[in-house]
Order: sequence, then C-alpha cells, then structure tokens
Amino acid sequence: MRRLQKQLCAALEGRMKGRKVPVPEAGGPLLDAFLALSRARSCGPVGPNPISWQDLAALSQVMRMPIEPRHAKIIMALDEVWLQETYRDRRQPPESVKTLPPVSQHPISAALLDVMMG
Repeated sequence: MRRLQKQLCAALEGRMKGRKVPVPEAGGPLLDAFLALSRARSCGPVGPNPISWQDLAALSQVMRMPIEPRHAKIIMALDEVWLQETYRDRRQPPESVKTLPPVSQHPISAALLDVMMG
C-alpha cells in the first residue's frame, strides 16, 4: 500500500502541475473517492479546508462504499498533496508586488504608540 500511495500522490502532483502522469489501475477507485470529496470540500476565509475524517465517513456511508483504514490513509495523503500544491502559489507574492517585512524594524515604544493611535 505504501507504494500505491506514493504512485497516486506523484500522479496527482504531476497532473496538478500540468503533466500527463498515468494513474495506477489499482488506485482508480481511491482517486475517484478523493475527487468526490475534494469537489465537496468547504472553504474558509483563506482558501480551501482539508478534507475531514467525518467527510470521509459520510462518503463511505452515503455511497455504501466500505473504506478500509489503509485506503483512508491514502485518500488523506492525496488531500495533503492537493493542499500543498494549492497553497504553493499563495506563499509567495507575484514578482511585481512589493511586500512589507513580516517584522517591524523599529521597536514599539509608548511614544510611537501614542503617535500612531493619536
């Protein structure tokens, strides 16, 4: 199962980057289950949320598709790859955008706070 997980994660990552990567035959149903869960994922204020174990259990019950623990781990690993690829572009701003340093170079003092707050 470890090898199937690596192959599926590599195939998903490759396809998200625009390459044509073959999906192993044995992983087809697992990839289909992941894609069904991914289409129904919730979004928060900063973007898509991870698939929860409750979502996976609900899919298993509604579709009457028993999911073994080893298959659930593979689906969650696929979700981790999907989230990493989705948020990769958000970590770095575009080249033309100026950004501020995350930490101020000036220490906060009472006088500075008074000036800023009025």
